[in-house]
Amino acid sequence: MNMTTYKRLSCLALVLLLAGCGRGITSTPGEAPNLKSFVAEVRARPAPPLDPLPVMQQFETFEYAAQGMRDPFSDAWTNPEGGNGLRPDPNRRKEPLEAFPLDSLDMLGSIGKGPGLVALVMAPDKVTYRVRPGVYLGQSDGRVTGVSEDRIDLIELVPDGAGGWLERPAAIALDDQ
Repeated sequence: MNMTTYKRLSCLALVLLLAGCGRGITSTPGEAPNLKSFVAEVRARPAPPLDPLPVMQQFETFEYAAQGMRDPFSDAWTNPEGGNGLRPDPNRRKEPLEAFPLDSLDMLGSIGKGPGLVALVMAPDKVTYRVRPGVYLGQSDGRVTGVSEDRIDLIELVPDGAGGWLERPAAIALDDQ
């Protein structure tokens, strides 16, 4: 087959294809009577009733009169004396174990005996630290008060919610692995 024959056959196929599609496109007013009657029937139907509007609730009015009350946004919430006088020392240099929460520290064991007893604590950074009484650890200003063979006792300073501070006892126990 040469190129001109191929072009003629392609044009003939295209004309036949378009002629077949053209029959459905051309429509006269008499060709779709069932469509027109359906549209007329739908338009003649009555509209469905609308849902009733919801009943509006009547709310009880309330007048806020706080002239004789304390302003919740003033500094009166804080205790000017600072509770019982306890507070963390802001000038104290932080120790390495104060960077970690208390529950993330693990006691591995202890070295020595008597008053020279030292506890070994592993921090989340996988470094083992020596802990003795007076050392600070945890994020709540926890000061170690005692070291025994199976636990470390400490006292944390926590805010009391009224501008003061409270002492709270805490401990880290030896892990039995």
